[in-house]
Amino acid sequence: MYVPAGQTPGIRLDVYLTRQIRNATRNKVQKGIKQGLVRVNGRTVQRPSYEVQPGDVIVCTLYKAPPVEARPEPIPLDIYYEDEHLIVVNKPAGMVVHPAYGHREGTLVNALLHHVGVRAPLRLEEEAMGEEMGLSLGQAVPRYEGDPTIRPGIVHRLDKDTSGLMVVAKDDATHAHLARQFMERTIERMYEAFVWGVPEPPEGRIEGAIGRDPRDRKRMAVVPAERGKYAVTHYRVLEALPYVSRVAFKLETGRTHQIRVHARHIGHPLLGDPTYGGQQIGAGPGTRKRKAFFKRLFERMPRQALHARTLGFEHPHSGEFLRFEAELPEDMQDVWHELKRIEG
Repeated sequence: MYVPAGQTPGIRLDVYLTRQIRNATRNKVQKGIKQGLVRVNGRTVQRPSYEVQPGDVIVCTLYKAPPVEARPEPIPLDIYYEDEHLIVVNKPAGMVVHPAYGHREGTLVNALLHHVGVRAPLRLEEEAMGEEMGLSLGQAVPRYEGDPTIRPGIVHRLDKDTSGLMVVAKDDATHAHLARQFMERTIERMYEAFVWGVPEPPEGRIEGAIGRDPRDRKRMAVVPAERGKYAVTHYRVLEALPYVSRVAFKLETGRTHQIRVHARHIGHPLLGDPTYGGQQIGAGPGTRKRKAFFKRLFERMPRQALHARTLGFEHPHSGEFLRFEAELPEDMQDVWHELKRIEG
């Protein structure tokens, strides 16, 4: 690549390349530079701090990642409902929904492909996406050039460490109908979570646009309306201890990390949430004994205490309204029992 004459001099080589190369991360760019994969004006440069100058000619050796594919895997599924059109499954915490770079195996999609009888790997490069495979394929292909994800059947997502109910489509017509219900916000979704402190008032509405956190691009945050997507979450306190409470959250919209971000925004981050401050004592005394108690608690549940408990929707073919409820998983039940025993 040629650095244009109008480029401001002095920018670091790793920063410049990260901005110029699609889907590159600064960490990977730095490693490539140190490995001798970058030449500037014909000479190998192994210092990420090299200052790029106008007129520089930079040549990078890029290794193309292997194609993402979804291999059927005999992973047990907790299925709440299934017919010829759809599946309702209770996803465990720790399971990624679909394969992508960094998560090629052990995902919900891997398990679903095996469940519906697929035996050969499904690859992104395949053109014959119209053939019947037991899961909808209309949205399985990449959404944009360089998109590494493969999503047969997936109508909506849950974070890796969020447990709970999901609906999966077996055919494209079912997928489209369910997706329209999500878009029109007629899907019933209720989540149960443990949060630091006790929200006041005990029932309310949180509104705030969600976008990338300007201080940490790996996180989301409540941002000005012009910089994010409109988001509304309703909450209701189910049970309160002195410093922790069980709260029901109902989504009006569906944004990335919405409940986690909105809970933190009102000063009550989810218990155990490593990304949004939930693994720090957020309420009550910070004594050594109490810190040790919560350290043990988070070892038992090393994730955000969030569970998609209720899912309701209109069946795309029968028109019947189906509603499902999944009890709290064992780790959350154990944590609440301990909280009541010690904190209550």
